[in-house]
Amino acid sequence: MQIVLLSGGTGKRLWPLSNDARSKQFLPILKMDGEGGQVESMLQRVVRQIKENLSAEITIVANTAQRDMVENQVGNGIELVTEPERRKTFPAIALAASHLKFGKKCPDSEVVVVLPCDVYTENGYFKTIEQMAQCVEQQVAKLVLMGVKPNGKAGDYGLIEAQMGDGPYHKVTRFVGTQDATAYAQNGAEGCFWNAGVFAFQLGYMMDIVRQYVNADGMADVRQHYNAFPRHSFDRVVAEQEGNAVVVPFLGQWEDLGSWGAITDKLQSAVVGNAVMGAHCKNSHIINKLMHPIYADGLQDMVVVACPDGILVCSKKEAETMKHQVENLTPRPMYEERRWGTYRVLDDSQYPDGHHALTKTITLNPGKFISYQIHHHRAEVWTFVQGEGIFVLDGVRRRVKAGDTVIIPVEHYHAVKAITPLTFIEVQSGHPLIEEDIERFEYNWEDGE
Repeated sequence: MQIVLLSGGTGKRLWPLSNDARSKQFLPILKMDGEGGQVESMLQRVVRQIKENLSAEITIVANTAQRDMVENQVGNGIELVTEPERRKTFPAIALAASHLKFGKKCPDSEVVVVLPCDVYTENGYFKTIEQMAQCVEQQVAKLVLMGVKPNGKAGDYGLIEAQMGDGPYHKVTRFVGTQDATAYAQNGAEGCFWNAGVFAFQLGYMMDIVRQYVNADGMADVRQHYNAFPRHSFDRVVAEQEGNAVVVPFLGQWEDLGSWGAITDKLQSAVVGNAVMGAHCKNSHIINKLMHPIYADGLQDMVVVACPDGILVCSKKEAETMKHQVENLTPRPMYEERRWGTYRVLDDSQYPDGHHALTKTITLNPGKFISYQIHHHRAEVWTFVQGEGIFVLDGVRRRVKAGDTVIIPVEHYHAVKAITPLTFIEVQSGHPLIEEDIERFEYNWEDGE
């Protein structure tokens, strides 16, 4: 069995901790089962649960901007496929299926199960996935879906209506869209299930659909013609058009952690970070990722979140609908995870004379390096504050350690590699100061070491 995890989205529903660069599934704020004070992200949680409950290989589909975070959180032992561009779930699943066919050489009879990486659930969820896989193996239907028994509002999920039978699966009769699903489900109609976004099929079934849009002989063809796939959901392009589909119910814990109210219910404490909550607060939470302390009292049903990308003070109820209100609040990510480590913006200042300066703190993990590169519009000054590393300027190497400072003029080649955890303060000056002002080159770190 092949598991495909979909990792997409821009994450504005959990602003300011999540944004275009860091979606909600990467936030390490969920407590691990039976692990004391340790925390994990939604992605880490679902990968761990798959490994504990299923005998399956995992492939993650993510957009290019998420590559570093995926690799940092789950390691290099899991297949990762990146989208050439964001085009919703149908193209992402088509890309994953093509990777299984052309990259992993899986047979057409291979069972493929697709699921989101940001659902909060328990082990019974994966038993249901096993039942779905058995339905595919037994050729019960061409497409098998997971249905969750309706229980209030299900966020952005639609509804599956099924003709109920006596067995573990039921024939799908129609789909109800997200706009009407909540009201429809509240009527308590028999045979209604939330569409959990979990799909199972044989690989050959999906590849036949792929060839309707791209007649590919390999992954290069699929990637080159990726924009030929319609920018729609898998439900719209495939599930709603399939007359031979069944649904397997899942009756256990299943939650979409897409709002601050849902997330805070899973936190270990009402306060995370440097904050104090007074005695007159009720059903409220503070999450502080800044060095500045926070004190709050008299809050009721509120959430306060502070991090480099912004500050949120909102009722938990209103926080569920804030996504579109914060679309343009953050001009650029102030914190990012990269393949080599992390960076955080400390200051971004523009002066009356037009001078622009940006200050970051950058941390490289041991053995990792920043690529050999030049900038066409900015100069940089690096001051090392922790650790040891190797710095390269125009091909000349030198050891650097805490207390050293280096100057990198415009149009000069440079790179750095960490020997131990290496932290430095970077001050950029020039115009424009944008992440895209970078040209990378090959560099052989093994040469001369």
